[in-house]
Amino acid sequence: MSTDHPGDASQSVELDLRSPQRQLIEWQIEHADLDALIDQAAAAPGHMDELRLRRMKKRRLALRDQMASLQAQLAPKEPA
Repeated sequence: MSTDHPGDASQSVELDLRSPQRQLIEWQIEHADLDALIDQAAAAPGHMDELRLRRMKKRRLALRDQMASLQAQLAPKEPA
């Protein structure tokens, strides 16, 4: 006899959406998007205000740090 309930599937999907691997993918996508925007701004100087560009660069660096930290946590520990 199965004890599965219809709500169980949505709970497992919700947990999966919050997984560290999922977070890492989302940060990688955001980082790539920021890279593209920053490259576009560099190709067309004066098209974007300097403050916005600095904020995007700062966010990109923060994402890089977050991704490195999370990757270090997810990496399997090497035996001593």
